Amino acid sequence: MPAMHPDVTKLLEAIEAAGRLPYQAQSPDEARAGYDAGRAAVMPPLDPVALRQDLVMEGRGGPIPLRLYRPAGAQPDTILPCLLYLHGGGWILGDLDSHEAVCRRLANASGGAVVAVHYRRAPEHRFPAAIDDCAEAFTYITEKASTLKIARSRIAVGGDSAGGNMAAVLALMGKNGEVPRPVFQLLLYPVTDLTMKSPGYRRVTSGVPLTDATMRYFIDHYVPNEADRSDWKASPLLARDFSGLPPALVVTCSHDPLCEEGREYARKLGEAGVAVTELNFNDQLHGFAAMGGAIRVATPLLDFAGAVMRERW
Repeated sequence: MPAMHPDVTKLLEAIEAAGRLPYQAQSPDEARAGYDAGRAAVMPPLDPVALRQDLVMEGRGGPIPLRLYRPAGAQPDTILPCLLYLHGGGWILGDLDSHEAVCRRLANASGGAVVAVHYRRAPEHRFPAAIDDCAEAFTYITEKASTLKIARSRIAVGGDSAGGNMAAVLALMGKNGEVPRPVFQLLLYPVTDLTMKSPGYRRVTSGVPLTDATMRYFIDHYVPNEADRSDWKASPLLARDFSGLPPALVVTCSHDPLCEEGREYARKLGEAGVAVTELNFNDQLHGFAAMGGAIRVATPLLDFAGAVMRERW
């Protein structure tokens, strides 16, 4: 059994004491309410930034909310590199507010702008609605780069969990010419294989909020048609060719059913000649990067991610 950080142990004890039901025992609306209620207990104080601006773009599936952050100290007219950030939450949970602290920290740590996307969520909108929204948002910020004061040739993609899944897909789409080509991909404990064949699904079955059963709940809502789960736009690990993709930072953690598939994705990128920085935290649990109020290592992790992006930009 992997080691467990004392912060993680304390958090799990608090969850158990609260008697919180697992997500898979709730309806999507109940799960969202519980997720939102628990956010305040783990979110760190918000870093000050130079600008936080809500935007809305018109997508083919309806309005897509965006939120633009410019780092502290940035002058209004300075053209900045940019990270398009896609929040996690199993394609069901999460929104612009749930990842506010993450986006602010990444902006300040990297010195670049961050544009967060609130894509359509399952089960109301199933695959490929979410990735379609993210692709449209990527194209939009590239086309509006001058107005947004971002450098269109220096846009990275990133996200955590389900957001990491879609960031990896956008990088593959950029290679194929379906969207602009990102210059970097930040993948925090990403979902890479929705066929659920990873050993992690047999290894992490209890004791933490995200287990094999929880992932099945999320995937069943997002991609109910099992045949679609082999599509690389759902499962980027199943893509045929990884050569020519942008450099990546892939972060995984051992108390997570997604650990093995994330590490396998990093391995495939590396074997294809892609520059990859891989970090595995064997004592952490899924979602810890957004839990800086309870998990102390979250903040230095985001600072490191920002430093890697700064160097790649």
